[in-house]
Amino acid sequence: MRIEIKHQLGLGVIHDDALNIRKTVFVGEQGVALTDEMNNPLAEKKALHIVAYVNGQPAATARVLEENPGIWHVQRVATLHAMRGQGLGSQLFDYIESLAPFYHIHMLDLGAQIQARKFYEQLKFHTYGSEFSEAGITHIGMKKELK
Repeated sequence: MRIEIKHQLGLGVIHDDALNIRKTVFVGEQGVALTDEMNNPLAEKKALHIVAYVNGQPAATARVLEENPGIWHVQRVATLHAMRGQGLGSQLFDYIESLAPFYHIHMLDLGAQIQARKFYEQLKFHTYGSEFSEAGITHIGMKKELK
């Protein structure tokens, strides 16, 4: 299995691949309305989109936005069902953390679906705040200080 991770700022081929994964996972599997998934066209244009390719095929994705100076808000993290359990999510976050210094980022922040909390805890994220609902799914705020 050959894994390659690529990123792109804004719209283009990598964004299109990311969007297809997001539609499959969030809209198709989790029942999120497409209008909720695509609720911020400006974010799509401004975000850094990251996609993991397995043997040349899109398999996992995340997007990051610098909503506050030095802090990336990590969003839309998803792995296609057939590709889960192979470490792609961890590799995506390793890649994000390797990019962070080039963008002067010192912290990652995200809203984790409750069912993914343990995954993020294994990546050394810490919870904060109260649980909240987004697109009908319970989430918790999590953050990680980068070295």
